[in-house]
Amino acid sequence: MTGTRIAALGHYQPAKVLTNHDLAAMVDTSDEWISSRVGIRTRHVAGPDEPVDELAAHAGAKALAAAGLVPADVDLVLVATSTAIDRSPNTAARVAARLSMGSPAVMDLNVVCAGFTHALATADHAVRAGSASRVLVIGADKMAAVADWTDRSTCVLVGDGAGAAVVVATGSAEEPEIGPVLWGSVPEMGHAVRIEGTPPRFAQEGQSVYRWATTQLPPIARKVCERAGVTPEELAAVVLHQANLRIIEPVAQKIGAVNAVIARDVVESGNTSAASIPMALSKLVARGEIESGAPVLLFGFGGNLSYAGQVIRCP
Repeated sequence: MTGTRIAALGHYQPAKVLTNHDLAAMVDTSDEWISSRVGIRTRHVAGPDEPVDELAAHAGAKALAAAGLVPADVDLVLVATSTAIDRSPNTAARVAARLSMGSPAVMDLNVVCAGFTHALATADHAVRAGSASRVLVIGADKMAAVADWTDRSTCVLVGDGAGAAVVVATGSAEEPEIGPVLWGSVPEMGHAVRIEGTPPRFAQEGQSVYRWATTQLPPIARKVCERAGVTPEELAAVVLHQANLRIIEPVAQKIGAVNAVIARDVVESGNTSAASIPMALSKLVARGEIESGAPVLLFGFGGNLSYAGQVIRCP
């Protein structure tokens, strides 16, 4: 059976930056309050004329260029998002149109903060099954558009952006570079993270999410490593969903990845939902912080209390 690899990555963030000091002028909060509780200092915010598919297309174009491919080479576009306004055309179709692709299959996946790792697994499965050969996988969200900017417990968390990966088949003599996925959910606790209503608004039960993430997820993440045949000590990097620094650091520690670079893009980007993992990974690679071929744990979690993770080899 054919294996897969990530050929290249790309990311994009809107130009507007919102600092903690900016937020302190909008809602009852402070830089010290935000930094001490969630570790975030800045976030990028898209304007009303910057839809989710535009963010996604920018990231996708960068990933394709880095892979040495043109849009017409892609036969499947997967976009993980939970903040697109329109149902049809879906975000993937609009990305394909923006990039002047040929006739790819186009699908959106809504698994909220775990969306990218679900989409990456779907791309891996599609290539292995022979139904796709080159897949553009994008995580893109515009969380600022669904934030309640009067609620200091949630509005301080969110940011906008997109990250993308190009997934291709490995050669017949090459080892697969995208490991098996481990995914699941806790449906009875789905109410703990919500984007509901008209207009839709983001809300969460912060303490419930914190307890679940810091106690239940580390053993699952270790099983992801086991499935990939890698020990936590062998990981070169850990890229968790960038929810909150107070979640990322203890979860990474409990996984036991003592030699790994830990992605902390949340500090400058906030919680960008499905965009957070590919964006953080793309930045680490762009800065040369992970060697090509090194094992990296990707682990998404959040809305629906869903989770999905896999070990990849750094492109």
